[in-house]
Amino acid sequence: MVRTYRGELLGDAVRVAIVVARYNETITGKLCDGALATLAERGVADDAIEVAWVPGAWELPVVAARMARSGQFHAVICLGAVIKGETTHDQYINSQVSASLGQLALECELPVMFGVLTVNTLEQALHRAGGNVGNKGSEAADAALEMVHLMKQLPREE
Repeated sequence: MVRTYRGELLGDAVRVAIVVARYNETITGKLCDGALATLAERGVADDAIEVAWVPGAWELPVVAARMARSGQFHAVICLGAVIKGETTHDQYINSQVSASLGQLALECELPVMFGVLTVNTLEQALHRAGGNVGNKGSEAADAALEMVHLMKQLPREE
C-alpha cells in the first residue's frame, strides 16, 4: 500500500518566527500583516509568534538562522521586497538571499519560507502585497503551516 504524507493548515501548538525587511516597508508591512492575519485565522496563538524587523532583504538570512537554530520555532517566515533598480544590485541580493535561506532550511531541517518579492516595479510589488495577485505573506504563512505538519509526519534519521 502506498503511504502518502500531506500537511494541513492548522496552527494549534505551532510556534512561528517572522523575519521582515524594513526596506520597502510600505510593501513588507503589508506582507507581514497578511502573514499575521493568516496565522491567526489558522489558530496560531499571538504569543506563539515572534516578529523580527531587519534593515533589508540582505539581513534576512542571518536573523532567520538565529531564529531557526534557537529550537524555539517550528517554522521561520522571511518577508521582503527587492525591486529592480537601474543597476544589477537586485540580482546579487536575490541570488544570495534565496541561496542562504534554502541552505538554512536544509541544514536545520526546518521550514524556512521565502516570502521575498523579487519584482521589476513597485506596481508589481503592490499587486503581490494584498493587491490583485493576493498577498504573498499570507501564502508564505499557509505554506509554513502546511510544511510544519508535513515534517511532523515524515520519518526521521535513526
